[in-house]
This record gives sequence, C-alpha cells and structure tokens, in this order.
Amino acid sequence: MLVYPSAIDLSSAHLRYRAGHLTVRRREIGTRWRRVTPGRQALLGLAHLRCGDTYARLAAGFGIGIATVYRYVREATEVLAALAPSLAEAMRTASRLAFVIPDGTLLPIGRIAADTPYYSGKHKRHGMNVQVLTDPFGRLLWASPALPGSTHDLTAARARGIVGALAEATLKCWADKAYQGAGGPVRVPFRGRRLKRWQRRHNSTHAKIRCLGEQAMATLKGWRLLRKLRCSTNRITNFVKAVLVLHHASA
Repeated sequence: MLVYPSAIDLSSAHLRYRAGHLTVRRREIGTRWRRVTPGRQALLGLAHLRCGDTYARLAAGFGIGIATVYRYVREATEVLAALAPSLAEAMRTASRLAFVIPDGTLLPIGRIAADTPYYSGKHKRHGMNVQVLTDPFGRLLWASPALPGSTHDLTAARARGIVGALAEATLKCWADKAYQGAGGPVRVPFRGRRLKRWQRRHNSTHAKIRCLGEQAMATLKGWRLLRKLRCSTNRITNFVKAVLVLHHASA
C-alpha cells in the first residue's frame, strides 16, 4: 500500500484544543499507554471529521489497526460532544443578540429505499434532519440532536424545544416558510403567488436577513464527513456537536 503526506485546512489551534481535552480524558480514566499520543489521536479525529477519511485509510496512514482507529475516533468525538452547549445555554447567549435565525438541514446518509423514516421527500434522498440556531453574523449558536430525514422542519423544531424556548425568551426570530404556523416571535415570509407590493418588499427584506443562516449551513457542510455519513445514525448527533464545539473554539 502506498502512503503519501496530506494536509487538513484547519489551524493548529484546533489540534491543541482537541489534544488538551483528550489529555484530560486520559488522566480521568487512568490510561497508562496508548498506541498514539493525545496529539496524534486529535489529528486522527480531525482528519476523519474534516476530510471524511475512512477508517481503513486512517489506519494505513497512522500505522494502527482499523479497530483502534474506530475506538480513538469515537472517543475523541464523544469528548468534544460533551462540551457542546445545551439549548438553555444557547438561549442565554442569544438573549444578548438582536435576533436569531433558525433553520434546518439534511445530512445525507447511506441508506436504501426500504428505510422510509430516513427519506426526505423534499430533498429526494435519505438523511438526518438537524436544526440549528444562527446569530445575526451567520455564526452557529446551537445544533439539535439529529432526527430522521422524513421529519418536517417545524415538527423537528417543536420536538427539540426550539419553538417553546424562543417563545419563552421573546426573542426575535427570522425563519423560512417551513416554519409557517410556529407562532410566537417566529417571523416567516408571506406565502402565495399574488402578493401585494408591500408583501413582496417584506419577503425581499426577510430573505436578506435570513440568508445569513446559510453561512452556518456552509460551516457544517465544510466538514466533509457531514456531506455523506456512512456510520450508525445513533452517532450522527455526536459528530454534529463535535463540529459545533470546534467552531466555537475557533471563533
């Protein structure tokens, strides 16, 4: 097998941040010896998240077994996911902002046609629905646990407590048409083809504000692993939370 050097488009701060938490984790559980150092394990996890490298490719590159790669990646992901902010913490942060932008995205997964709950009729593919909250500058504030792709955005937002939390905080919120009927502080564009001029102007202004949320989606999709997930659906939430923590660490 041929091996060649590669690069990850992340700063050394990401590596130090992740390695530091892995070092603390090893001390807590009393680890005496590992095949790789915390720094190498952090690099292993970043390569998997950022580049989407398979376990077999990582095993060859780091000179360890595939099962070892799986354990190290899983541990590194769980350590970061545990640091992700809760919805209540995100609401406290958002209370100091002028408004927030909720949105949903579909993370594609490898599934067959028989897996109906994971099939999104809107996107015509299988995936997992993840709801996010974005600040007025397009930065991620919070990401929800993943739900099957067939779940509607409004249903997912209600199931994860987003609509109730926004109503309780009386925080201004700009959302797309998928959140029609959410009520409370959630503002959505007008629907229909024959809109009045002032309604069209409102929709245009609304779209200019809400498009900032697309930057948050680009942040998620910038991590290649999230572009096509081939792991168990039970692990997707931890991957999303790990990306969120790294995003906050670099802000």
